[in-house]
Amino acid sequence: VQLQASGGGLAQAGGSLRLSCAASGLTFSRYTMGWFRQAPGKEREFVASISASGSSTAYAESVKGRFAISRDNAENTVWLQMNSAKPGDTAVYYCAADRTIGVLTRARSYFYWGQGTLVTVSS
Repeated sequence: VQLQASGGGLAQAGGSLRLSCAASGLTFSRYTMGWFRQAPGKEREFVASISASGSSTAYAESVKGRFAISRDNAENTVWLQMNSAKPGDTAVYYCAADRTIGVLTRARSYFYWGQGTLVTVSS
């Protein structure tokens, strides 16, 4: 199983970025997907999750209304649209996958993890 995250980079405060996570080696449509982030010196934290069918989503309070998670099961890809970015969003962002049904907000619930992609938001 491989989860390949991409799309990170530099954005100005108030700007937007779109992260992608391409999955391979698994039946993507059966997996709940999640995005997490880890800032320097901080623990990894939940950002967003989407159920296998895409019908259910969950967001951290800190990103609710600004970020949107979506997926295309035909393309084996999940996205994280980041709008109204803030310097506090600066972190390495990771995508994760698990067979558990529903949305998952805890990192320990996910079995598969991708490598991170760095997002830097300047003020």
